[in-house]
This record gives sequence, C-alpha cells and structure tokens, in this order.
Amino acid sequence: MKKLVIAGTLAVAVAMGGTVLAQQPAQTTPASPAKPAKAHAKKSDQGESTAGAHTAPKQQPNTTEAANATAQAVPLGTVRIPRATKADGKELPAGTYQVRLTTEAAKGDARGATDGLERWAEFMKGGQVVGREIVTIIPANEAHLVVKDAAPPMGGSKVQELRGGTFTRVWFNKAGTLYLVHLVNG
Repeated sequence: MKKLVIAGTLAVAVAMGGTVLAQQPAQTTPASPAKPAKAHAKKSDQGESTAGAHTAPKQQPNTTEAANATAQAVPLGTVRIPRATKADGKELPAGTYQVRLTTEAAKGDARGATDGLERWAEFMKGGQVVGREIVTIIPANEAHLVVKDAAPPMGGSKVQELRGGTFTRVWFNKAGTLYLVHLVNG
C-alpha cells in the first residue's frame, strides 16, 4: 500500500512539475541589434501599393468535366435487402424491392454538394411505394475519384453491409453512373 501511495505522489509531482516548467518563459540568447524591417510592397498597374493587402485564393483547375445527372425519374433495378433497415426513419423490412430514382431533389446543407446529385429513391413492392431514402449520384466522369470498392457491373446492383453493421449500402451502376443509397440497419 505504501508503494502505491508513493508512486501516486511521485506521478502527481512529475505532472505538476511539467506544468510549472511549461508556464515559465523560454530563455533566449541575446539577439544581434535589430534592423528595421523593410516592407516589400508591389506597385499595381494603377500605382497603388499592395503591401498587406488581402488576396483571394487562386482558382483551382477542374479535375473533371461538370458533374451532371439525368433530371428524369429512372428505374434503378431490383434488389434483395437481407435484413430489416430504416429508410427515411421508417421501417423497411427485409425483402425484394424495385427501386426507382425520383425527380425530387434532396436539399442538404452539405458544403460543396453539387445541385441535382442528391435525390430521393423509392423502394417499391407490388407497385406500391413502401419506403424512400436519399440517393447520392456519382457521375461516371467522377466515379474513379470516389469509389474504392469494386463497383457493381454495368446495369447491375450490389447490397453491402458496411463495417460495424450500422448501415446497409445499396448501389446501382447505370451506364457508369453510380447511385448509392445508405440505409440504417434496424
């Protein structure tokens, strides 16, 4: 017991000593006499000085063409979801569903999101809509920048349970454009 108390006291003393040392000003060596700093100012075309002026960041080149997706409702395909999930916060039981992309845009607050690349997808059974969820559209010209897993084959689909079992990803490949839906496992 005495060893434990001594070890604890020693640990506190070391911790406190480090804090005290960190709060002391650093010792510096005397510097050579300071020379007055010269302001490096450029003259603009109008003859005005730009020293200390704020400049906007340089425009970065595009790495791909403009991202676009069809604005029409598109049938994405049929998938079998192996376990109960939630779509838009509502229960979506395990089963086989026809999935279609709607024309309704999903408005998000994500910075940098491209308009038109997040829309609603409907899960249908027997011709009736039984659930809906946001689908993220990845245009064919950007897929190589985003996708790390093997995409489904052209015209195909893939259902994957993601690490930790929290989400199920349903994705479709239509002519190289990928459509990803993430469902919360329930």
